[in-house]
Amino acid sequence: MKFKTKDLIHELKHHLPFTVFATAIAIIIIISFIYFLKQDISETIFHVLHPLHIIASAIVTTAIFYKYKKNIFQAIIVGIFGALIIGSISDIIFPYLGGKILNLNLSFHLPLIEKPILILSSAIVGSILGTFIKITKIPHAVHVSLSVLASLFYILAFTPKISLLYFTGILIVIIIAVIIPCCTSDILFPFFFLGKRIKTCNCKH
Repeated sequence: MKFKTKDLIHELKHHLPFTVFATAIAIIIIISFIYFLKQDISETIFHVLHPLHIIASAIVTTAIFYKYKKNIFQAIIVGIFGALIIGSISDIIFPYLGGKILNLNLSFHLPLIEKPILILSSAIVGSILGTFIKITKIPHAVHVSLSVLASLFYILAFTPKISLLYFTGILIVIIIAVIIPCCTSDILFPFFFLGKRIKTCNCKH
């Protein structure tokens, strides 16, 4: 296998600025939403964003795999598993663990178990769409944005009350929760199964 750790480091550096910017903007909007408009964060928002994130993740993972190996069945399978596993890590596992580190009273909810038909259907639909999409740059940006929102709303929706002071810590948690899983899902995951180095494939995600 030609995959190397420096490929991961290269991709993380490449995607860090956009992830930090998207997370900061999302948090500013949420703070305005909660503290100035006096609006509550509904769990429903997370349960909408998470399936959308799964779809976007599956699209990009499948599209990149299928670009280099024209096997629809394999591409769809890789897309489904990449979206389900890494999407759950990004939207739920990392934010939950980060919330615990910040001593937030965060409850655990895993949509893959609680709503398996919805989440699995989202991954399947995204993977099928991924076999038709030729450009991965725009879907990847959408994927990162949705991941930021889904991770953020998971923390906000399932924590009873959050002080404004906690948002600096939440910013760091979201960046970690998004950038590592999203880069893994969209870029490293398909190339792992392709058995190719990212640079040798000239992947322009």
